[in-house]
Amino acid sequence: MSNHYATRLHAAIKAKQTPVLVGLDPRLDQLPPDVLRHARDEHDDPVAQAAAAFEEFCVRLIDVVAPLVPAVKPQSAFFEEWGPDGCLALSRVIRYARSKGLIVICDAKRGDIGTTAEAYARGYLAGADPKAALWQSDALTVNPYLGRDTLEPFVKIAKERGAGIYVLVKTSNPGSASFQDQNAGGTTIYQHVARVVEELALETAEDGFGCVGAVVGATYPRELVELRASMPHVPLLIPGYGSQGGAAADVAPAFQESGLGAVVNNSRGINFAYKLEPYAEEFGPRKWEAAAEAATKRMIADLAANTTAGKLL
Repeated sequence: MSNHYATRLHAAIKAKQTPVLVGLDPRLDQLPPDVLRHARDEHDDPVAQAAAAFEEFCVRLIDVVAPLVPAVKPQSAFFEEWGPDGCLALSRVIRYARSKGLIVICDAKRGDIGTTAEAYARGYLAGADPKAALWQSDALTVNPYLGRDTLEPFVKIAKERGAGIYVLVKTSNPGSASFQDQNAGGTTIYQHVARVVEELALETAEDGFGCVGAVVGATYPRELVELRASMPHVPLLIPGYGSQGGAAADVAPAFQESGLGAVVNNSRGINFAYKLEPYAEEFGPRKWEAAAEAATKRMIADLAANTTAGKLL
């Protein structure tokens, strides 16, 4: 099989018959009691406890979702908050996910100029060969605010290694309009970014999609329709489903007729499903893994019923 990122991603989506992406967002105050207890039993230092708890939680969650979904998205900030111990836990989580055959999108939102951007790209983007980069990610989220030239080092490494990047275009947060919707020369900022992303994706395309993707929130369905039309060669990463209010009908325009072209992220709604209805009453904290599995299966069924992802079945 080709090493191209989009080709590998679509093969994984076809194999699991779903575009569901599970975010790994460990939050210390949300973790199940048994995970916290194990960490306290093993470590006296609170920082070491947090890192150990994050690693155990994510590894056990990966075991639950690996048979069901094609990819996971660890959020680096939650790990980095805990310093070197947290970063080591993140590294181990990424390696474990890849050992389970999952595509790993590291959500670190990096972006800088020149050789700094190159260093980020070399460090994070392993692509097809996990040994090609120390962080071992298949893909990385990237901030375009500093300009097109800051994206090009990421694109270069991604092409060389069969990796991918997801450029922030129209993010799911309510305040995104304060910058992204501003008019610049008759066009919004996010539309300017989308044009560059489409150009870079077209330059790197294989079987219709480039290794340069875009982050577009499910919370802006009108803009999602517009952006899919203006970025036909761009694989989309769609946050905002579930906890942030996005529904399956909102993300439907992201997909090709084949059901390919996008992955839809769900973090809190799966990570901490044991705290949410209808799972809290049925499973509770003692069966948090079963709750996560049920929530994942429910999302898979929801996307299959309400988008062309159903054609993957």
